[in-house]
Amino acid sequence: MNDPFASRLSSLSGPARDILPVSPSDSTDLPTVAVALYVEQGGALTITTVAGLQRTLNVADWTILPVGVRRVWATGTTAGGIGAMVVA
Repeated sequence: MNDPFASRLSSLSGPARDILPVSPSDSTDLPTVAVALYVEQGGALTITTVAGLQRTLNVADWTILPVGVRRVWATGTTAGGIGAMVVA
């Protein structure tokens, strides 16, 4: 199978290399900083950005949120089916 990613360097301007399920937590950061989040079921989403700021926002179903994220908080998050898009 031809792999178009085989000779490509990871880049923030290119597509994510993987998407990992997110379990919201008030005490644990994501294992890898996400370059974006994917949300299947809309609702409130509380995150810590790569800038270290905590933000709460409302997102619709099937949202792709293109912001660097360190943590998705359990407290304040009602959205579901969250995935972290990563380049590593």
